[in-house]
Amino acid sequence: MKLKNTMLVVKDLKRSEVFYKEVLGLRALVDLEIHAVLSGGLALQTEESWKQFAGVEVVYEANAMELYFEEDQFDAFAAKLDALTSVRIITQVEQQSWGQRIVRFCDPDGHLIEVGEAMKAVCQRFANQGMTIEAIAERMNVPVKAVKAYLRG
Repeated sequence: MKLKNTMLVVKDLKRSEVFYKEVLGLRALVDLEIHAVLSGGLALQTEESWKQFAGVEVVYEANAMELYFEEDQFDAFAAKLDALTSVRIITQVEQQSWGQRIVRFCDPDGHLIEVGEAMKAVCQRFANQGMTIEAIAERMNVPVKAVKAYLRG
């Protein structure tokens, strides 16, 4: 068995396609008017068709899951997101205990999205600050082997 996509139910397919393209850089690979497959393994399904297929009601903003993305150019992404007044920010940019910076926001239907600084970028940021590989591993609470792999990748 193979996981193919994560699918979100949306109220307006075109609006959601535009959001995911403009905010996250995804592109439509397939658009069937009631269903779209985007790059990165994300699919969108219209609420009306989902109700018909699944026979269940949709509960938006349940916050029981989130889509997680990583961004190599986190500062540029955060500045872009900050300039988009139509995006509802849930968590402003914050640094996690292991040093990774993240931001959380919602798509037009209230689906939670987190964008984190790519882990290799975190390691590189710490290395640029003069930290040794061992110090980075301790700071991030990961094995030295992981830091070396991030810095190579």
